[in-house]
Amino acid sequence: MRVTAQLIDAETDAHLWADRFNGDTEDLFVLQDLVTRRIAFALDLELVNAEATRKVGKPDALDCILRGRAAEARPPTRDAYAEAIGWFERALALDPQSAQAQSLLADVLVGRVLDEMTDTAPADIARAEDLLGHALAQSPRNPLAHYAKGNLLRQTRRCEAAIPEYETVIELDRNEPGAYANLGWCKFLTGAIEEAIPALEYALRLSPRDNRAGNWCGRIGVVHLLQSRIEDAILWLEKAGTISPALPFVPAVLASAYALKGKTEHAAAKLREARNLGGAGSYLSSIRTEEMEYLGVPKIRALYEATYLAGLRKAGMPEE
Repeated sequence: MRVTAQLIDAETDAHLWADRFNGDTEDLFVLQDLVTRRIAFALDLELVNAEATRKVGKPDALDCILRGRAAEARPPTRDAYAEAIGWFERALALDPQSAQAQSLLADVLVGRVLDEMTDTAPADIARAEDLLGHALAQSPRNPLAHYAKGNLLRQTRRCEAAIPEYETVIELDRNEPGAYANLGWCKFLTGAIEEAIPALEYALRLSPRDNRAGNWCGRIGVVHLLQSRIEDAILWLEKAGTISPALPFVPAVLASAYALKGKTEHAAAKLREARNLGGAGSYLSSIRTEEMEYLGVPKIRALYEATYLAGLRKAGMPEE
């Protein structure tokens, strides 16, 4: 079955968005749920962008939130994060008690730490933690606040504690693809490697043009690499780099994958690219450093050691 959906501006008759959904008629309820969820998420993003570009004389807190969300919806870069943070800070200044502004600001602060696009990581995490304390005290069933808290816990290496936060998000908002992706990734880091790829692929099916899609594709590539499926890893990582070229971890993992395939020149070039994207103080200067991304429980760490870290050594990264 094929379903086509369109979004038209009723005032101007302008075409804003369209998408096509294909599915199997053997299970229409599953197809109906998937189409409904994808349309709901896609329309939310399109309406935010439409409202964010609307000219207003004096933006109020909601206008600032919409403009911040539009900036956040772009592929992750340092500039996009800075712009989103600026708008959410303005929204919070206009409405200091806004749980939505607090949650959104906390989420982008943690997001740029997770994506290695900040030189002030400790301050960003501390500010996010404070904001989320206020947001959840005011609005304990706010899915965005729980999502941001899950990201915060994941960044601070508390993946077991992050899992129920993402599960709460799904319970409150089944259309949030990031919750599925991050839930799968946390389960992977805590030892359930088989749960990672299905969760990440479901997030991609739910929101294939998401600004986080590059990250999700990159994580799928990591899981393939750790299971020694090098060709599959390279395929997914190259796709991730095309979608989100500013993510440092993607060329870093590609450097490892190419090195394991014996393509040393490709590996060295990708390692240089990763270091340039990582900026000052990047963990990509050596193999063993406290700043290296959390590699999970001993079972997962052993897989990283046997594949990812082994590849980085072959690519030329020093031990210290």
